[in-house]
Amino acid sequence: MARDAGATAVEARGRGAAACAERAGGAICRAMERHPTIERALRALEAKDAEALRPLMAEDAAFLPPTYWAEWSGPEPICAVLGHVMQVFREFRYRRILGAGDDWALEFQCKVGELDAVGVDLLTLNDAGLIRRFEVVMRPVKTVAALRDEMSARVAADARFARFKPA
Repeated sequence: MARDAGATAVEARGRGAAACAERAGGAICRAMERHPTIERALRALEAKDAEALRPLMAEDAAFLPPTYWAEWSGPEPICAVLGHVMQVFREFRYRRILGAGDDWALEFQCKVGELDAVGVDLLTLNDAGLIRRFEVVMRPVKTVAALRDEMSARVAADARFARFKPA
């Protein structure tokens, strides 16, 4: 099979695990049936389209960021936070997607400024197949601190956050 250096992990996923493993950059995919919500979430996240996540979120969805021990609740604030994160992260790509049923781990790598990071988006779906919990774990701590500083400034400057219950 020829290498497809221009394919995203989501595009390669459509051609099966072999195409993902072979893809330039080394994305690794597991041969498993992915929940349609996970597929749609991956496309939205890779496209940096936070609003495309809104219909995938349960009304009682919770987002737990890697920068502090609190959570954002509800689709509107979660999509607002993720919209800013998508602007802060550079060179973002998913490396591995693992999971089954309602629980999924989406491993990623990115840059915050000039700092490298790896992390995992932990998604849990409810009985209706909507995202009810979106938790992010990330390292190293220096990059997480840079993300915290950038996100704090963005949230403070974004008037929408005055309407949301503070995390």
